[in-house]
Amino acid sequence: MRLTSYTDYSLRVLIYLGTNTEEKLVNIKEIAETYSISKNHLMKVIYNLGKMGYIETVRGRNGGMRLAMNPAEINMGEVVRKTEEDFYLVECFESGSKCVITPVCSLKHILNEALNQFMSVLDQYTLEDVIQNNVLLKQYLSVKQSTV
Repeated sequence: MRLTSYTDYSLRVLIYLGTNTEEKLVNIKEIAETYSISKNHLMKVIYNLGKMGYIETVRGRNGGMRLAMNPAEINMGEVVRKTEEDFYLVECFESGSKCVITPVCSLKHILNEALNQFMSVLDQYTLEDVIQNNVLLKQYLSVKQSTV
């Protein structure tokens, strides 16, 4: 299973905001520089995370963003489901498959079971679980910021 960059960036933004225990607003530039990610890529991610209710954005000169929910309420499986466009691991997951063995092949069912297990594991974790080593995460994030 491979997640898209969009989902990866979404998870990184949530982790970054989850380590922000000072209640200060964080700006896109700060996250982009910390992770060495394009601000343009992050703008779409942040906009959609806001639409999904995970983050709150404040416009203006001193604006920025913060988590809109408690980290314990942000389920990792749910975030991945909402940020991935599809879970078509192989062609036969899509309608109109041109693979000649699709009607008799067991691989689709095996891969579907694996995908369900993958998502089941993610469903067991929240953002709070991911950021439980908050002190170490903040150290790594601040070291990266100071070298940018």
